Amino acid sequence: MTTSVVDIAVTTAWGEEKPLKDYLGNVLLIVNVASYCGYTPQYKGLEALNEKYRDAGLRILAFPCNDFGAQEPDNLEKIEEFCSTNYGVTFDLLDKVHAKGPEQHPLYARLTQGVDPQGEVAWNFEKFLIDRSGNAIARFKSAVSPDSPELVNAIEAALKG
Repeated sequence: MTTSVVDIAVTTAWGEEKPLKDYLGNVLLIVNVASYCGYTPQYKGLEALNEKYRDAGLRILAFPCNDFGAQEPDNLEKIEEFCSTNYGVTFDLLDKVHAKGPEQHPLYARLTQGVDPQGEVAWNFEKFLIDRSGNAIARFKSAVSPDSPELVNAIEAALKG
């Protein structure tokens, strides 16, 4: 199965379709997020990664998701306000998606089968790393914090790659 995501389009916070090929040349960190989760404070670390590596080509794409414990019930406007007010988020917050189940977004269908460990997203704040060519190269479970050496080293290697 292909690990490339460049043929997939996502929906922006403003309801516009955006092809992921528009991000070619950047390293992507794709994260399913939720406002009422024990991992929600990871927004702070994600924003720190954004600030540190954005100029080097990192783009963080956050997809609000209500699939796990109904921990993201709000509409996008309220989610954006929450992220901005509480965590100063300036990275890309996209439209809500399903990361699993019968309505799973095509992006997550590709990611969960394209990089090890394969299988459904288990919880909020799972992270997928995409290289500059649009290929999924790594997956990190929810408990892997944004400042963990494992994730930071993988981002730095992808940025150099």
